[in-house]
Amino acid sequence: MTERIRLAHGGGGTLMQRLIDEEFRPLLNGTVHDGSVMDGSLQDDPAAGLHDAALLTLPPGRLAFTTDAYVVQPLEFPGGDIGRLAVVGTANDLAMAGARPLRLSLAMILEEGLELSLLRRLVASLAAAARECGVAIVTGDTKVVERGKGDGVFLTTSGIGVVETPEPIHPQRIQVGDGVLVSGDLGRHGVAIMAARHGLDLQPPLASDCAPLWPAVEALLAAGVEIHCLRDLTRGGLASALQELATAASLSVLLEEDAVPVAEPVARSCDLLGFDPLHLANEGRFVAVVPPDHLEAARKLLEPHGGALIGQVEAGPARVRLRTPYGSERLLLPPSGELLPRIC
Repeated sequence: MTERIRLAHGGGGTLMQRLIDEEFRPLLNGTVHDGSVMDGSLQDDPAAGLHDAALLTLPPGRLAFTTDAYVVQPLEFPGGDIGRLAVVGTANDLAMAGARPLRLSLAMILEEGLELSLLRRLVASLAAAARECGVAIVTGDTKVVERGKGDGVFLTTSGIGVVETPEPIHPQRIQVGDGVLVSGDLGRHGVAIMAARHGLDLQPPLASDCAPLWPAVEALLAAGVEIHCLRDLTRGGLASALQELATAASLSVLLEEDAVPVAEPVARSCDLLGFDPLHLANEGRFVAVVPPDHLEAARKLLEPHGGALIGQVEAGPARVRLRTPYGSERLLLPPSGELLPRIC
């Protein structure tokens, strides 16, 4: 008989304690500070045991703090799953503030009837992602909702990181003449989720770009590249991210359409289904706004990983313009509806 989550797993009794001890603790033990678990907290000293709050020892300096929630269907997809997505996504939000990710919290809302085998895979995946991102999961919680009310698994994460930039990375630092770069090709996550959800057999197979962004940001900082702004390209893709930055900076952005990197399977899928790759979600890509005298160094660092210089910041109203290969221009507007629900 298939083992499944029951409502009693969230009731605070012996069954819940067994879930923690048998499923969460062994999978995380030795991977993120020797036993960080759900529904309890672990101090930086593993010998301190569980308590209601984590006691942290953090490096001196400014801290960045972020929180997010994750809902995706299917729960597992090519290139990742909701567990990896939650850890990587929160770590990436910290990286966009110029902060090295250090500590995460994780809350799980499980639906009655969820197979324990699937839960084990997801917890193992989030633990592996934490190792990859160099973060410790130090506190968390578990709740169980009735069958039909939870979509399998919902995850909520919060993260703390230490800022490693001398100047703030913020949209208000964007200036006329700055260059706009992307860290890699666009649209992979959105297309991978769509294909998994609808059983599309893409050839060649396409995996999500779900990956940590701090290593690329750290490389830029180590090379002395001055970064005015960073933004990870999640829901709404490049179009939404750049419109948000243009609005915050009260400046115009001009993109060169033929400079934007898009993988051939993504472009082909978009042509077939009527999507715009600049609107599709990404989970391992960012846009960087860099002053002119630092553009070449940034481009050389990002180009080997598929990154490219795609545009520049200009004076004018807060809008994003896209120049086509034919020399004409059009406004690049954020999507007005839901193209791919439950993608992150």
